[in-house]
Amino acid sequence: MLTSPILLVAIVLIALIALTYFKRVASGSVGLPYRARKTLFSPAERSFLGLLDAAVGRDYRVFGKVRIADIAAVRSGLSASARQAALNRIAFKHFDYVVCRADDLSVVCAVELDDASHNRARARRRDRLVADVCDVIELPLLNVPARHGYALPELRERFRSCITPASTVTSKDAPHPVSPLAP
Repeated sequence: MLTSPILLVAIVLIALIALTYFKRVASGSVGLPYRARKTLFSPAERSFLGLLDAAVGRDYRVFGKVRIADIAAVRSGLSASARQAALNRIAFKHFDYVVCRADDLSVVCAVELDDASHNRARARRRDRLVADVCDVIELPLLNVPARHGYALPELRERFRSCITPASTVTSKDAPHPVSPLAP
């Protein structure tokens, strides 16, 4: 039969073409489509970082752009799919800043610098998720509206109030609710 070898060659050719195509797709035929970012922070984020460093003092260190998944682990006891879904919700999100104790680098609070983009519906959903995760893991969250200038004493007080457990504070020393800095 003459058609059998021709059909076999055609199938082999199609298979080779498909294999070559899938190899290119799997290996990223676009190469490495990356470019260097010149800075880790925007000018506003960098400026605020300097102020936050000063506000927290020598007993603390500030880290920027820390993945939420590096701070919040998915609890055990979930099915594999539920566990993966929970991880997927936080895997690509980060805190703007995380403040840790200088001596042991234990996390004491997260800080979010909220610019105008936080008024969008998608950002509000993300912010709600971040706040909910912080509530569940009992991590204080300090939200600070972005602006041109900040008062160092006010930021220092907000930070201290944020990290002071309410049960260890007397009524005269009670922290204020964590609210936006006054303009």
